[in-house]
Amino acid sequence: MTDPITADIPFLTEIRRDLHAHPELGFEEVRTSGIVARLLEEAGITLHRGLGGTGVVGTLQVGNGTRSIGLRADMDALAMPELANRSYRSIIDGKMHACGHDGHTTILLGAARALARSRNFSGTVHFIFQPAEEGRGGAKRMIEEGLFDRFPCDTVYGLHNMPGLDPDEIAVIEGPQLASSDSWLVTFRGIGTHGAKPHLGRDPVTAMGTFLTSLQSIVGRVVDPLQPAVVSACSVQAGDPKALNVIPDIVEIGGTARAYTPEVRDQLETEIGRIAEGTAQMFGIAADYRYIRRIPPVVNHPDPTSRALAAARDVFGDKVRTAFPPSTAGDDFSYMSGNIPGCYVWLGNGPAVDGALHHNTSYDFNDAAIGPGVRFWTRLVERELATD
Repeated sequence: MTDPITADIPFLTEIRRDLHAHPELGFEEVRTSGIVARLLEEAGITLHRGLGGTGVVGTLQVGNGTRSIGLRADMDALAMPELANRSYRSIIDGKMHACGHDGHTTILLGAARALARSRNFSGTVHFIFQPAEEGRGGAKRMIEEGLFDRFPCDTVYGLHNMPGLDPDEIAVIEGPQLASSDSWLVTFRGIGTHGAKPHLGRDPVTAMGTFLTSLQSIVGRVVDPLQPAVVSACSVQAGDPKALNVIPDIVEIGGTARAYTPEVRDQLETEIGRIAEGTAQMFGIAADYRYIRRIPPVVNHPDPTSRALAAARDVFGDKVRTAFPPSTAGDDFSYMSGNIPGCYVWLGNGPAVDGALHHNTSYDFNDAAIGPGVRFWTRLVERELATD
């Protein structure tokens, strides 16, 4: 006899592919959140809409257990085109589910439906469908608008698909999982002049070259070699290709900085500014510097990690990985697990087909991971909110 979760997979697969075909950017997930809300209500789950604009929280309380946990899925897509040919490819130009959030949403819906049917726990579970994970601040906004005040949780859990792991594999590891994600901007202000008469001006372009080279000394010579860190320049704006005999007045440089600890994060902010100011003094120009703290690192707490690991072993057996390298990408789940103890796990998405990894124009969530993901969430709730 087919178990209820297996029986639900064809329906969930249709939902996932429909979401994939109709991607919505952060804080624009009107259609997606409408589908989520409808399916939660149909399952008999108490519904709250509007946190973070398009956020949805479903609450299921069973028995008289006093513990409460949160399960989080992100709903947003990316502003990029989908180039792969598939029957359910994005129908919206310039928008694509290139990180698998369509799968995350589907898995949490499947778990909500399964738990509403079985009711094999005692306590409260909050199904948190978050908007705007991709750099637009959805988790922070939900928390600021009272997420954990209205829906108190003893622990909170997040899940993300990971290509390279099989769909029947999962990685659950204590400690750092994702890096902080910050932005920095440097503007060098010199004195523009004729390209043939550089001595009559103050050249910010040459200063830029020195600055960019010197940036690499931060990770190579300042940060502890045992502490991972990344500093990358990702944007340079200088001059005009139609005026190749003009040294410009201004050069603007921007980039990203990543770290796993608050101490290294502080170092990166300080050192980028120090090098910018030193370079400016060297070339007799001025420097403006801004460091924008966006997303803290995701660090798994010991207790919820041990609970997630036990549930994972029940579902995945010996296909559970307890050693897996952290990612230098970021996830604003860090705001949730920074408020209450949390754990973030990696669910296998199969091989990277044709080299397509996260944020690639051909990326796709693997539907074979829906069943294992639903079973993991369901078993986690049953263990965390055990009836005995």
